[in-house]
Amino acid sequence: MSWPVAELDPVRRLRVLAAAIPGAYVAERVIPAPFAAVWAVAGDLEGEFGTFEPDMRRLTLEPAGTDGRLVARARSRYGMRARFDVDLRPGWCWMQSRFLLVGLAATAVPEGTLVAQTGGVRVPGRAALVPWGVRTAGEKALARLAARFAERTS
Repeated sequence: MSWPVAELDPVRRLRVLAAAIPGAYVAERVIPAPFAAVWAVAGDLEGEFGTFEPDMRRLTLEPAGTDGRLVARARSRYGMRARFDVDLRPGWCWMQSRFLLVGLAATAVPEGTLVAQTGGVRVPGRAALVPWGVRTAGEKALARLAARFAERTS
């Protein structure tokens, strides 16, 4: 007897993970461009991430082990620092620090590329995000990504 297997694209996977986190909100936007071109911008954490994530100024990556995971050292626009455990692959980025969470996913759709983002301040000791500003921050990040992408392609 075999168990059923469900295949989820990265955006659906992000929706499922966010649904399990109280206070999380998933912002979504279709960017009218091919997946490879959009992910080249969205998945470039060291070069492009700070151009569209509102609070991020700089991020550097280093290997975390043999499983392909990474460690990111981030600095916010306000001078705060964080160390993130990062799972980065085509169409998928999940970054988690002690107090912060950022999820970014993308998948090809007929209109171009569907990009989704979630994140916020984690509540210590619980699987929850502080709900204030989560929706606005996610929508702002994706609007900035779309604008940044439009700049690169025009």
